[in-house]
Amino acid sequence: MLFAFQFQSPGPIIFEVGPIVIRWYGLLIASAVLIGVSLSQYLAKRRGVNPDALADLAIWLVIGAIPCARIYYVLFEWQEYAQRPEDIIAIWKGGIAIHGAIIGGTIATILFARLNRISFWQLADLIAPSLILGQAIGRWGNFFNSEAFGKPTNLPWKLYIAPPYRPVEFFDSAYFHPTFLYESLWDIGVFILLLSLFFWGLKNYNRLKTGTLAAVYLISYSLGRVWIEWLRTDSLMLGPFKIAQLVSLSAIALGLLILAWLYWFKRPLPDVVSPRRQHKKAINDR
Repeated sequence: MLFAFQFQSPGPIIFEVGPIVIRWYGLLIASAVLIGVSLSQYLAKRRGVNPDALADLAIWLVIGAIPCARIYYVLFEWQEYAQRPEDIIAIWKGGIAIHGAIIGGTIATILFARLNRISFWQLADLIAPSLILGQAIGRWGNFFNSEAFGKPTNLPWKLYIAPPYRPVEFFDSAYFHPTFLYESLWDIGVFILLLSLFFWGLKNYNRLKTGTLAAVYLISYSLGRVWIEWLRTDSLMLGPFKIAQLVSLSAIALGLLILAWLYWFKRPLPDVVSPRRQHKKAINDR
């Protein structure tokens, strides 16, 4: 064996003083938000969009995405949370679903775009790189919480899981696939792809159509999630099917439809803005 690296979580808590408890999960989410806002503002400047709008949108996204991510997770794990309802709001213990966050964030962005008369697809393009980078950072919260790991393995990069966190069916196994790491690395790859497309679009004016980055995000992230989900042991289920895989396959189909609309049929995506804004834009284009 040329190399070996064993992962082992140091625990979910960074430090605690009396009633004050600082957890890795919360710190990582907060860091992802701050980095994401800064990156989106930078990209907005490069596209000639007011960066202050992205700072304002960030508040909407936090309000829309995090609660929806938790609600999504709790609904599909209701049998467990019905027995301990006091944990429903205990988001610091983990248990949020990125697909729920995307749904909540999309609704928040649509509302923000309508109220501020900004193109939804422009905003989606500016958010996509920050979103996938935030996902890459946030996945490490699963590592510290000893959750979202895969099936047992003896690979050199195996992850040690303490007995209290092991699934009942794999209680005698000590090492598992570090699926948090797989997804984090995949997300970094998608982030590099999206940034490359963004700057290519700046150099090749009008060749990268608005909405492309959002579509590529849907396809590329979902492709990774489909195969990584096969390895996980704690997936949310809908009967015999893994929900994340079903949603990911739907997202891939949606992303392909968007790209076909933009480049095959060569039609622009309708902006999610008010009719007044659309009328004003039509007059200015004459």
